[in-house]
Amino acid sequence: MNGSGKLRVLVTGSRGFIGKNLVLRLNELPGYEVIEFERGDSMNTLPELVRSVDAVVHLAGENRPQDVQDFVTVNTQLTQSICDAIRSAGRQVLLILASSVQAEQDNPYGRSKRGAELAIGQLTRETGNPAVIYRLPSVFGKWCRPNYNSVVATFCHNIANDMPIQINDAATRIRVVYIDDVVSEFMAALNDVRPGVRNGEVKPEYAITLGELAEQIRAFGNCRTSLLMERVATGLVRALYATYVSYLPAGKLAYELPYYADARGVFVEMLKTPDAGQFSCFTAHPGVTRGSHYHHTKTEKFLVIRGKARFGFRHILTDETFELFTSGEQPQVVDTIPGWAHDITNIGEEEMVVMLWANENFDREHPDTITSKV
Repeated sequence: MNGSGKLRVLVTGSRGFIGKNLVLRLNELPGYEVIEFERGDSMNTLPELVRSVDAVVHLAGENRPQDVQDFVTVNTQLTQSICDAIRSAGRQVLLILASSVQAEQDNPYGRSKRGAELAIGQLTRETGNPAVIYRLPSVFGKWCRPNYNSVVATFCHNIANDMPIQINDAATRIRVVYIDDVVSEFMAALNDVRPGVRNGEVKPEYAITLGELAEQIRAFGNCRTSLLMERVATGLVRALYATYVSYLPAGKLAYELPYYADARGVFVEMLKTPDAGQFSCFTAHPGVTRGSHYHHTKTEKFLVIRGKARFGFRHILTDETFELFTSGEQPQVVDTIPGWAHDITNIGEEEMVVMLWANENFDREHPDTITSKV
């Protein structure tokens, strides 16, 4: 580390897809100082940059050059130049390489990536310099360039923007990792320095067919009309949803919802889930009572966001009654109970706004809502 106590990290390819995400994450934290090296920067500056840092994250690479020789020039020779700069620095500088699973393939791109790995291997054998090599499958996430080398980025971008996608074989299975997991793994490697070279691995790695991928991404858009949200809290679907949303144009960030208005106020359905019910909100004018029904099985949670409310309850069999009072000034959740009729009355002087969750999605054929006075 330098005198500031910060870990100085040189990131090559810093304005590429992975580079943008890594540099942003590093700059969010106080313990790092980032130095960037990007396409077009002079190679003459590289030795001095390497001598000034504690670690190099080497992301710069070529995967679709106009001249096939550029595979070697960028992927192999640039890596060799970094290794030479570390030798000349006369001290150990952690080197992290973003290689590719195609390094296993006998094609120009694969051979150039394997050449980069071999250069690092020679450096570590000669000097014991710490290095980590990641053979990455396809990486996806925000800021990935669509219609280039990521089918996930292409599908998310095109579907989000109402553009067609092309699938030659829906059964083709792809391997992918998510950008946040890649960045987290690189940052862990920056703080786990070991002598010699080792192979790093980004987890989790996902596998999905092109047909399944397209179906899932289309489902994200469909939820705007059905209101039925996909299971987006964990795993691949979570990562795909974040990526899909990142490609939405500004004009599509907002969308209309079912809206029901009458003399009492309005009722708006917001979101439905596959197995955890739905969310809605409603308003009531001063003095208005809403509800006056009971459920056999359905349960609900009410949250008064604005205004003052009186909740009334009556047991359907015993006629036992009780009431509760809540307001937006002191948020409280009020549960409804199967077999108890319930209503809510606006007892304030302003419009009341209430958030509502029901444990099941509303089924007009079987509503489980029976009118009954409290």
